[in-house]
Amino acid sequence: MIYKTDILVIGSGIAGLRFAIEASKFAEVFIVTKKNKAESNTNYAQGGIASVLSKDDNFDLHINDTISAGAGLCNHEAVELIVREGPAEIKNLIEIGTDFSKRLNGSLDLAKEGGHSRSRIVHSKDLTGKEIEHALLRKISEINNIHLLENHFAIDLITEHNLLSPYRTLSSKRHCWGAYVYDIKNSVVHTFISKCTLLSTGGLGQAYLHTTNPGIATGDGFSMAFRAGALMANMEFVQFHPTSLYEEKMNNKSRTTAFLISEAVRGFGAKLRLKDGSEFMHKYDDRKELAPRDIVARAIDNELKKSGEEFVYLDLTTKTASEIKSRFPHIYSKCMEKNIDITKDYIPVVPAAHYACGGVVTDLSGQTSIQNLFASGEVSMTGVHGANRLASNSLLEALVFSKYSAIQCEKQIKNSVTKIPEGIPEWVDTSTISTEERVLISQSRREIREILWEYVGIVRSNERLNRALRRCDIIYEEIKNMYNMSKLSEEILELRNLIDVAYLISKSALIRKESRGLHYTLDYLEKDDKNWLKPTYMQNLNI
Repeated sequence: MIYKTDILVIGSGIAGLRFAIEASKFAEVFIVTKKNKAESNTNYAQGGIASVLSKDDNFDLHINDTISAGAGLCNHEAVELIVREGPAEIKNLIEIGTDFSKRLNGSLDLAKEGGHSRSRIVHSKDLTGKEIEHALLRKISEINNIHLLENHFAIDLITEHNLLSPYRTLSSKRHCWGAYVYDIKNSVVHTFISKCTLLSTGGLGQAYLHTTNPGIATGDGFSMAFRAGALMANMEFVQFHPTSLYEEKMNNKSRTTAFLISEAVRGFGAKLRLKDGSEFMHKYDDRKELAPRDIVARAIDNELKKSGEEFVYLDLTTKTASEIKSRFPHIYSKCMEKNIDITKDYIPVVPAAHYACGGVVTDLSGQTSIQNLFASGEVSMTGVHGANRLASNSLLEALVFSKYSAIQCEKQIKNSVTKIPEGIPEWVDTSTISTEERVLISQSRREIREILWEYVGIVRSNERLNRALRRCDIIYEEIKNMYNMSKLSEEILELRNLIDVAYLISKSALIRKESRGLHYTLDYLEKDDKNWLKPTYMQNLNI
């Protein structure tokens, strides 16, 4: 089936929904999401949104905190854009029904997190993402020209290389006219033809063995964009959250998602301790537990390597039980399910892959290197995060860049920049074999996740990265053959995307010959501002 629309949005997290609401003012919008509409990284974001809202805070302080965390690689213009737009976006969320936590006097309860010099985190207890997601979905349901299709998995973007002769052009500027989308329930592929397309597919944490990301975070947008020839950057900067809940079954290789113990817990006053009860963060940074995530994650990793232990502790017991239960009800109840009473017991924690700071390169309007293709949220590389994301800046970035992407789409549609060519073919399925041996898919997926965890994790080296790439090459060929021969399925599509992402992260990490932010390598222990104060670019030109 062919769908023709003004705008196609791929992904239903905060970035896609915010964009759709803005774009619906001037266009018809289709949103496709591979799971149900509320399943997204946004839905699992505990901490909140950073914004300058208190009298003792200002834009310059927030900008400086962001740039400091980014280790010299932030785009100052992008940082300033999101910081200055922050208060208006918070106001907009409140107006559509987002229920943020408040103090007794009715003012917003602003929390403090690592790397922030002021309390500026707007939150809804410890389920902020879920509250925002539900508010946006309620708003979406009220808008007639937004059509949301669940269980629709985008396969590939439609660009010049898909066009039929004689319409195929050899222009040096590539364009996007939609995507091929797999209808999971009906096992058919639909052709979505659009004037503008937004990638808002979220993260890639499932490429790692231990991650805080939900099962949907298989790097789909990164992979689709790379295959289509979009410019990518800074893929080596994968943020590991320092504190995910440790469970014994984490040693089970089939584990997919670790439970996040929010950054806000340390912001609330929790201390990191070794098994003997001693504190250790003072040895690594004067800010101790409030240091940026890369510093805290490496500190924990180093202490675990020295001791041979499998976890450290997070101690929140200096706070009263009522304070803890009120501020972190979700974390409290989740830990109680594991027989951990965080009002009395230390919380066992380990780092886990959490957020990709690199991605599809965009300008300040969210425009990628492919005309009519926009990107927002974790899949994008706007320059806001640099080499390390400041806590709670990601939701703010998604809101602001989605707004400006919609504004730019309106301009392009009105100026007929988005004219769709003739000759876009429907999907042709040439495969003949149904993949019955699910073990092949699950085994390849496990191998990818183990390779990245062991060789492209918190601490890297040239030897580890080269080993990762050699193994990725072999797995890539196996998956390529499997994909070409097999009937489409959600599992084979995710596997295809995961191996692309594994290659991008490993190759990008090998290119950067220094340690900066989230990229720490034993072969180049220091920052090299002379040669590497710049993004690491990658682009697929073999199309």
